[in-house]
Amino acid sequence: MMLRYFTKRYEAPDRVAAAARHHAWLAEHARPLRLPALTVVGPTSLTYEWIDGSPARPEDLLALAALLGDAHGAAWTTDLRPASLNTPHRFQDGIAFGDYIGPRQTALGRRLEQGYLADRVALHAMLALLEKTAEGPTAFYKDSNPRNFIIAEAGDVYTVDTDDLTLAPMGYDLAKLIATMVLTYGPLPAPAIDSALRAYNEAAERHDHRLGTTDRDRLDDFLALHAVLTAPYAGRNGYRHNWPSRPCP
Repeated sequence: MMLRYFTKRYEAPDRVAAAARHHAWLAEHARPLRLPALTVVGPTSLTYEWIDGSPARPEDLLALAALLGDAHGAAWTTDLRPASLNTPHRFQDGIAFGDYIGPRQTALGRRLEQGYLADRVALHAMLALLEKTAEGPTAFYKDSNPRNFIIAEAGDVYTVDTDDLTLAPMGYDLAKLIATMVLTYGPLPAPAIDSALRAYNEAAERHDHRLGTTDRDRLDDFLALHAVLTAPYAGRNGYRHNWPSRPCP
């Protein structure tokens, strides 16, 4: 069988270096995730093995939630235990990936400028919610959405598009997956979301009992943040559905 490859191009060498570094970090510290092999690092491109398969669907949510919980637990155990959500996380060479608060404060400010928040009162409410959620054990955020999980024909799950990592609380990336499932496929039933959260917590707490403590109220706080942060992408990139006023009954 002929091997196939996928080449992703970048605007600058520093973006190439960051993406390659994040791929390597995940391969080392989030081993439950199956990543396509990175085969060639070029000056302005990365080449990966090609994965045949389909994007994740709502019926995959339970398995993906458990996978994320396992990966977050593994990363906390091997590297993120001492990390602070308010401080960029540094690699051994001194280069960092982003903290939780700073990038999202900036993004929320842009959402006000773009008209996705009604006024500065709404902005301050979202910033207060962001601050409220910045507690507990530290995980990583890799922009989980259905297109970033490829389900191969044999059922193996591959995680792709791992260019940009930041720190985030446990459960935040699960909320992004749920939010983007809603935007892609429409509202999800509450039992499916509750089951996904339970699977995530059970997988995380196998690494340490302190990691499986995300409750539904906290998940809903994360979903409220994602509703604003993803607002510019509605109607684009496969997000065919609008964010319902109550997406998670």
